[in-house]
Amino acid sequence: MSNDTEMKEKEYASEDVYDKDLLDQLLQNEDIDAFREEFLSMHNYEQSEYFEDTDDENRQKIFQFLSPQEVADFFDHLDIDDEDYEELFEKINANYASHILEEMSYDNAVDILNELTKPKVASLLTLMNKEDANEIKALLHYEEDTAGGIMTTEYLSLKSTTPVKEALMHVKEQAPNAETIYVIFAINEDDQLVGVLSLRDLITAENDAYIEDVMSERVISVDVATDQEDVAQTMRDYDFIAVPVVDYQNHLLGIITIDDILDVMDEEASEDYSRLAGVSDIDSTNDSVIKTATKRLPWLIILTFLGMITATILGSFEDTLAKVALLAAFIPIISGMSGNSGTQSLAVSVRNISTGDIDEQSKFKVALREAGSGFLSGIVCSIILIIIIIAIYRQPLLAVIVGGSLTCAMTVGTLVGSMIPLLMNKLKIDPAVASGPFITTINDIVSMLIYFGLATSFMSYLT
Repeated sequence: MSNDTEMKEKEYASEDVYDKDLLDQLLQNEDIDAFREEFLSMHNYEQSEYFEDTDDENRQKIFQFLSPQEVADFFDHLDIDDEDYEELFEKINANYASHILEEMSYDNAVDILNELTKPKVASLLTLMNKEDANEIKALLHYEEDTAGGIMTTEYLSLKSTTPVKEALMHVKEQAPNAETIYVIFAINEDDQLVGVLSLRDLITAENDAYIEDVMSERVISVDVATDQEDVAQTMRDYDFIAVPVVDYQNHLLGIITIDDILDVMDEEASEDYSRLAGVSDIDSTNDSVIKTATKRLPWLIILTFLGMITATILGSFEDTLAKVALLAAFIPIISGMSGNSGTQSLAVSVRNISTGDIDEQSKFKVALREAGSGFLSGIVCSIILIIIIIAIYRQPLLAVIVGGSLTCAMTVGTLVGSMIPLLMNKLKIDPAVASGPFITTINDIVSMLIYFGLATSFMSYLT
């Protein structure tokens, strides 16, 4: 969540972790003055942490002891589960809640309102100041995971024809409500984005100059419908602290600041990690057993059916296993190593796609490199395994079959692990859904076919 500009000095003043027991005691004793002095001396982040940790009774007292502005300051940092916002706002007086949202950064207020029911949102907007309500309504129209959904309309902008000496006065007027004061955007008479300059550029410019004389006309912007992952990529590539958001006619609609992009990156990383683990999203510590199981069941059911294919393959090679029972001892090694190598390759491939480090020309090269890596790794592991099998079981042919199967399985495993995400990305499907369990199960099927196919071919020599 973003920090209000006016709180900057305070944000760097706090060094010690807050004393929860002391704050609890002050609330229980209803010592308003002492609580306010202690609580308001804390960093806004620490205030939000305490609010999240304390119980409902103490939360109600906090609302009694603090003004909506003071609550809004730490609500900008609040990080609770999305589904908990509805319950939280049900326990806050509607007028008080509307004033909190008015005082928050518009983008953060919108994030909260997106988690509330439509009747609740309508009620809160009605109680708000008309100007604030209109700004928030405009942002609510955009999809959550797009540039429009995470942008704020609290930014510094100046007409390109404004004299520098007047511009400084305008900046001073706009600064208290701006998300950031370090980047200033220049617009023309039609509110179209035409330039950008830093606060330093403005301060060091000659007083008789105009904004168009000191601004840079080469502006990197993002479309309002751009996916938030692509926005994060742009800001990372250009090292921006803020990026402008425009519509198809290049009208400046808002900005996205680096603190919001950090939240996006954290959200996307958690989402990708959960998909790689084969669950719908990261489980909350507050989730019930039923809710947790419900999130995980879809993938597990799919994997159960895929696992039946592996079982069917093993069943079809029942005669081979009956003749050489020792073959069963090496099933976990071959399937496990194939799955492990495939998962490693999957992680590399998904990362390359998400960071934009891969293109059409390099896809074949990446797949070939991964397959080559799997082959070399398989050779090394196979040699070690062959030596161990010969030393323990005195069966050179069995050792060669197991080693050969392992090499083939690891080669195919890395190839599958790298190609499936690329294929899904080509089909406009999130490559992260090519989860680790899915790749592992596919590789189990392939590795068993290779292993028992090879063993069956040499069965006459084995027996």
